[in-house]
Amino acid sequence: MTTVCHRPEGLEQLEAQTNFTKRELQVLYRGFKNECPSGVVNEEAFKQIYAQFFPHGDASMYAHYLFNAFDTAQNGSVKFEDFVMALSILLRGTAHEKLRWTFNLYDINKDGYINKEEMTDIVKAIYDMMGKYTYPVLKEDAPKQHVEVFFQKMDKNKDGVVTLDEFIESCQEDENIMRSLQLFENVM
Repeated sequence: MTTVCHRPEGLEQLEAQTNFTKRELQVLYRGFKNECPSGVVNEEAFKQIYAQFFPHGDASMYAHYLFNAFDTAQNGSVKFEDFVMALSILLRGTAHEKLRWTFNLYDINKDGYINKEEMTDIVKAIYDMMGKYTYPVLKEDAPKQHVEVFFQKMDKNKDGVVTLDEFIESCQEDENIMRSLQLFENVM
């Protein structure tokens, strides 16, 4: 059985499309190839890699949603280009780009809206990922309460769904969210 290896497009092209230097891209590529020697990662491998960061919880559902956000072609695999484009937005994108990416993560069915079911699924996945060792211990209805607060704040016209515009507007009004978007800007 032969393994098809994926080689990324030229570094110059990726450098032009991202907020990374050529040197940073080389370092990222080495790390990516180390974890994914074939040059692509499927969802199962992605889940295994992600699970290492959350040993006390079950990160599989959140990793599933994250994988779908990275898999922009929706073909079941993430290439280095997909990975580095998302990383560029998350680490060095504008606040607007980060919010748009986050909205896409939460919009599970990709219909352009976040409904309560999608938000509940994401929140439950985050709680599962954090595990039973969160402090203080979370009550059983914590995800439901979290979603209610989210919708009270975000659903400006009270139609039961949050649009991209409502999401961005609400996030920009919240100092804590805007501060958290800047946390990782100087990671590399």
